[in-house]
Amino acid sequence: MRKRLKRLAALIEGAQIIGDPDTIVTDIVQDSRQASRGAMFVAMQGAHVDGHSFIPEVIKKGAAVIMTEQAIEPPAGTAVLKVPALDAALQIVVPAFWDYPGRQLRMIGITGTNGKTTTSYLIHAILREAGHKTGLIGTIQILIGDKKLPVHNTTPNVVDLQRILATMVDEGMEYAVMEVSSHALDQDRVAGCEFDTAVFTNLTQDHLDYHKTMENYRQAKAKLFAGLAAGTKPGKTAVVNIDDEAGAFMLEHTTAERITYAIKAEKADLRAVEVRLHASGADFAVQGGFGRIKLQLAITGLFNVYNVLGAVGAALAEEIPLGVIAKALTAFRGVPGRFELIDCGQPFAVVVDYAHTPDGLENILRTAREITPHHIITVFGCGGDRDRTKRPIMGRIAAELSDAVIATSDNPRSENPTSILAEVMTGVREKIGNKAVEAIPDRRQAIFVAIAMAQPGDTVIIAGKGHEDYQILKDKTIHFDDREVARAALGGMA
Repeated sequence: MRKRLKRLAALIEGAQIIGDPDTIVTDIVQDSRQASRGAMFVAMQGAHVDGHSFIPEVIKKGAAVIMTEQAIEPPAGTAVLKVPALDAALQIVVPAFWDYPGRQLRMIGITGTNGKTTTSYLIHAILREAGHKTGLIGTIQILIGDKKLPVHNTTPNVVDLQRILATMVDEGMEYAVMEVSSHALDQDRVAGCEFDTAVFTNLTQDHLDYHKTMENYRQAKAKLFAGLAAGTKPGKTAVVNIDDEAGAFMLEHTTAERITYAIKAEKADLRAVEVRLHASGADFAVQGGFGRIKLQLAITGLFNVYNVLGAVGAALAEEIPLGVIAKALTAFRGVPGRFELIDCGQPFAVVVDYAHTPDGLENILRTAREITPHHIITVFGCGGDRDRTKRPIMGRIAAELSDAVIATSDNPRSENPTSILAEVMTGVREKIGNKAVEAIPDRRQAIFVAIAMAQPGDTVIIAGKGHEDYQILKDKTIHFDDREVARAALGGMA
């Protein structure tokens, strides 16, 4: 990709070029480590790091332009693009630099507190079964066809996102399926993306450290649906769970066509009926104006029934034939770290799940209760530097729905793990009664203790981290994978 600096500057009201306006820009980067010859480096003033301190480094790598809010002298051989507000400028310039890949692809966005990842994987599987070249951007990874890339945020920043979408276009993708977080919507990271189909899963307490109130959180989610009115693409659709009370709010904020889904609400366009859950999967029928399809799935839990309904709605919006939808769903084997069974031949179940919200934890525990003959042993923690109000709530849920609770550390970040545990335990003690309970800060030890407690017919739930293979501590990030630790504990029992 090549653009003249003056062409990019012309897009931004109040922009000034210091240096050669005919400078050729070959890339836009926000991370100095990604800088290369011809790149425009965005010098952001962050909370902890000032991007301007990396200017000498990017110049050595051949950066041609520095984009900044500050009036700085251009280093030798470079130009400066001074803009009134970096965030606003990036939202305009970056999509234009990459020729608006979010308009060239069919874009499907999924938002909600829980279920985004599984729903996105289900949609991705359906589209691939239909023969469409499909990319995916989400919490676990980025997929471009069969190529896998790591991911650092559920929704990347606008610079990284547009580059990823441009790569998808270059690789011949037809679709991009994206998890769209509330942070991304609030910060306009998806600027330049024109979504064709938007899916709403649910809204429960999360991220109040950032949004402060549930109303702010709800408003952020609604931006995805309000945004369907923008752009030039025809045939946009909102796919909304109306069993969730926030579903009506999302519908109020869109003028797009709509497909509603539910288990309870009879007026929904798509309903799941005759639902039967079992340890190895779920059987149910989806009925709507098209008629009825019966599904036998290899994933379990009522929450996954909702995820499937959202995926079916998105697939119908994209005019995927019912037979293709059913075939893809039947073949689907789940998502890493989402109610993932760890089977080493033991006579009890071990489940690793990403549940890190009150609603997410309640969902997996209620599912476990339905399929567990005997006791549920729950290992969980809460992250540091995040919404503190949910800690006692999750403690109460774990104590109420489990037969034994082991509270432990999650990603403590800058907080003291013992202090986090103390807040969790206030909730646990309210509901634990005479059931077994321990607070073990060391997560590995906590998992080993839980598995050692398990008897035939029990289920051990290890919640909070799911697919993550790291633990964020105050001064470092270490390798840590709940699934690996669980297998090590089970291996030690042999």
